[in-house]
Amino acid sequence: MLVELALRGRLQLEPCGVRRKSLLSRKVICKSDAPTGDVLLDEALKHIKDTQPPETVQSWIELLSGETWNPLKLHYQLRNVRERLAKNLVEKGVLTTEKQNFLLFDMTTHPLTNSPIKQRLVKKVQDSVLEKWVNDPHRMDKRVLALILLAHSSDVLENAFAPLQDEQYDLGMKRVHTLLELEPEKESTKPSANELMWAVVAAFTK
Repeated sequence: MLVELALRGRLQLEPCGVRRKSLLSRKVICKSDAPTGDVLLDEALKHIKDTQPPETVQSWIELLSGETWNPLKLHYQLRNVRERLAKNLVEKGVLTTEKQNFLLFDMTTHPLTNSPIKQRLVKKVQDSVLEKWVNDPHRMDKRVLALILLAHSSDVLENAFAPLQDEQYDLGMKRVHTLLELEPEKESTKPSANELMWAVVAAFTK
């Protein structure tokens, strides 16, 4: 959500100042409160705009995940984030809803129902480090770059490469590792870099 709001021009980091504060010590500030049309994004944007004093990226990752345990910040927290994201994907026809019985209780699950949409996303990730590899992170599509780096932090990136032939798998993973070795602090200073996106990456890779 933070990356998406940054790429849509709604959020940015505060200036780094003369002493060049690190990405993770700088606060997130609202650049524009124009609605995005997405309920969760707009709710997150309102929380960030209304929070004074501003919070850091690390704080907002905890608050927007809905999983902070800080009682002083509970009112900034987004509620039922996972369930709402799943419901959103159900409404778009990507997932479906099922009840599964686990011993003493029923649990709602959301199996994939639209395989082509997942395959398109997997193919996009594969292509970005194979057929469409540009050998420069700043010429890559920023959303795809963020997706690769955050998917790796979530331990799901290898799933996207598992179906490939050995040679393609090795090449793809080698290129992914060149991306993982990038230093967010350094990359965020390059022309056309999105500082907030790199701050989110730094939070997950530090």
